[in-house]
Amino acid sequence: METKYIFVTGGVVSSLGKGIATSSIGLLLKSYGLKVTLQKIDPYINVDPGTMNPYQHGEVFVTEDGAECDLDLGHYERFLNNSLGRENNITTGQIYYSVISRERRGEYLGKTVQVIPHITDEIKSRIKQLASKNNIDVVITEIGGTVGDIEGQPFLEAARQMRLDYGKENTLYIHLTLVPFIKAAREFKTKPTQHSVRKLREMGIQPDILLCRSDSWLTSDERQKISLFCNVPINAVIDAVDVECIYEIPLIFRQQKLDQMILKELQIEKQDPDLTEWELFVQKAKSPSKVTEIAICGKYVELRDAYKSIIEALSHAAVANDARLKMKWIDTDRIEDEIALENALGMVNGILVPGGFGMRGVEGKVRIVKYAREMNKPFLGICLGLQCLVIEYARNVCGMKGANSTEFDDETAYPVIDLLPEQKKITNMGGTMRLGNWPCRLEARSLARKIYAKDIIEERHRHRYEVNPKYIKALTSKGLVFSGKSPKGKLMEIAEIPNHPFYIGTQFHPEFTSRPLAPNPIFYHFIKSSLEII
Repeated sequence: METKYIFVTGGVVSSLGKGIATSSIGLLLKSYGLKVTLQKIDPYINVDPGTMNPYQHGEVFVTEDGAECDLDLGHYERFLNNSLGRENNITTGQIYYSVISRERRGEYLGKTVQVIPHITDEIKSRIKQLASKNNIDVVITEIGGTVGDIEGQPFLEAARQMRLDYGKENTLYIHLTLVPFIKAAREFKTKPTQHSVRKLREMGIQPDILLCRSDSWLTSDERQKISLFCNVPINAVIDAVDVECIYEIPLIFRQQKLDQMILKELQIEKQDPDLTEWELFVQKAKSPSKVTEIAICGKYVELRDAYKSIIEALSHAAVANDARLKMKWIDTDRIEDEIALENALGMVNGILVPGGFGMRGVEGKVRIVKYAREMNKPFLGICLGLQCLVIEYARNVCGMKGANSTEFDDETAYPVIDLLPEQKKITNMGGTMRLGNWPCRLEARSLARKIYAKDIIEERHRHRYEVNPKYIKALTSKGLVFSGKSPKGKLMEIAEIPNHPFYIGTQFHPEFTSRPLAPNPIFYHFIKSSLEII
């Protein structure tokens, strides 16, 4: 079968859920036995989001090959249950960097380098390479931002040209747009959608299918109006309604026969789809018998997207444990004394300290780690969470007064967390951390070994600082167990303490490998432990 190309665009406002819609369509097509991959285009000039503040962009998702990517790559992996790579995320910065480099090498033979055809050709080349590299049946490319954005125009033009290159039977345009409900008028307003589609048509793209984002189901009259003014068949006007569980979206799309419509438009022979396991997962997610409350203690809590994969990993683990997840968000910058600690954490069933950069809120995290250790609260520390675990243990158990990371205090007497020698030589900040999959050897008879039930694991990393080898002996002599290490034993990957319900820290990010149908083992056992102390 010739590769099919689907383009998902958005209009009116950002954050409508193009990533979830794209992931849902991918899952539906995969259920027919098709080989599907998803790709995100980000129109910003940054080469990747790795140096961007989480408040600017939300979470930075890391692929197994070490690419720092848009958070939608996390949705893609979770819905498809496939690991993606750096070629699945394109940015304006990457495209222009590549074209300019080629121009400097003289590869354009003296021609004037222009947006059309050189930039658009580079964009199309990356889309086609993704398909050919993995023998893909369907490539679904999500174009970030909204129609009308200046920075998105080259990508829309490239998408337009793809139909000229491959024909209507091999290309499909799906547009996600907002249909707001105006309470004062007590009706849905279709004008924003009409304007959005008009703008898209000005770019030369007539959408084949509209996904209408709204609070509730549209009436037949509203769908008819959208169909008429947007030049789209009424059966191609699909409701994308708000739901409590995002994993229900594919089932809602399937209910409206979106999958069958796509197969028909792309002339793909139908097979019998299989979404049985997914349907069971959604059913379990909507009717749990237990409840657990987890405190997420971080410094970016005002923007929940900064912890998107952690939220989803906790949710997967909760469903697997037949529990409803309640999350309590704790700003570690505001934890200043014992009273604040008890008020914030006294009633929760588990405590999670996620990763982060910079010293703001770190002392609050260290206090929270100490509280979890002393009060026997199930605790999971991730990346910086592990480093805070080590700092706290060094200070309060090993007597190393003022122990710290050199990231926060380069004059500390006890630099228990420090840069590795190779990191000290680095000057460029982008893409130079310890990134992607790294192996970890688990110690026998440890909690980590029990959790994973294997000797060697691979998990994804994103950090510069490590546990300082100079202090390993002093820390372990006082009872701290480094139960996961790099194969040669140089790098400390997991720390835990015995005689505690659950107290573990990981230098890696286990949230990146959690899936709805296969929760990450550490998250599963963390939630299981939190339920056991209720």
